[in-house]
Amino acid sequence: MPRLIFLGAPGAGKGTQAKALAELYRIPHISTGDILRDAVARQTSLGQQAQAYMDRGDLVPDQLVIDLIRERLHQDDAQSGWILDGFPRNVTQASFLDKLLSEIDQVSDQVVYFDVPDEVLVARMLGRGRKDDTKEVIESRLEVYRQQTAPLIDFYKDRNKLLAVNGDKAMDEVTAELENLLK
Repeated sequence: MPRLIFLGAPGAGKGTQAKALAELYRIPHISTGDILRDAVARQTSLGQQAQAYMDRGDLVPDQLVIDLIRERLHQDDAQSGWILDGFPRNVTQASFLDKLLSEIDQVSDQVVYFDVPDEVLVARMLGRGRKDDTKEVIESRLEVYRQQTAPLIDFYKDRNKLLAVNGDKAMDEVTAELENLLK
C-alpha cells in the first residue's frame, strides 16, 4: 500500500483527491487540520497544547504538529499505508518528517504535487462560499504558500520523489491520472 504526501496550493484539490485514493486503497487520509481538530475535541494533552495556540490565533508550532503526526502514524490503520495532506508545510517540517519516518521504520513512497494556476485556485476558493474566502484572504494564503510551501517542490524533486499532476482538470480525470501514476 502506498505512503503518499500530497503537496499543492490551497484549492488545488489535495483533500478531494486524498479522500478518493484513501477509499480506493483502504488507507487513512491524514489531514493535519483533522488531526488538530480531533485532538482538541478529545482534549488530549497535545490537543490542549494546540488549543492554546489556536485560541490566540497563532500557528501551532512545528514540534507540536510533528508530535501529533507521530501519534497518528503509530495507529493501527496507518501501518500499511497513508496519505498525508497538509503536512509538511515547509522544509523544516519535511526534515522533521524524514526523521520521524526513519524512527518508526516507514518511508514515504511518493510526493504528489498538484499543479494548478493561481487564477484557477482563486476561482475555486471563491466558489466554495466560505465566509473567510475573500479575494484578499485567498491571495494572502497563496503568497504564504509560495514563500513557505513551494520550496518543498525542489526539496522532494532533489530526492527523486516528486510526481507532478495537472490539477487543472475535472476531478475524475485527476483521480484517473493519479491511479495510473501510482500503478
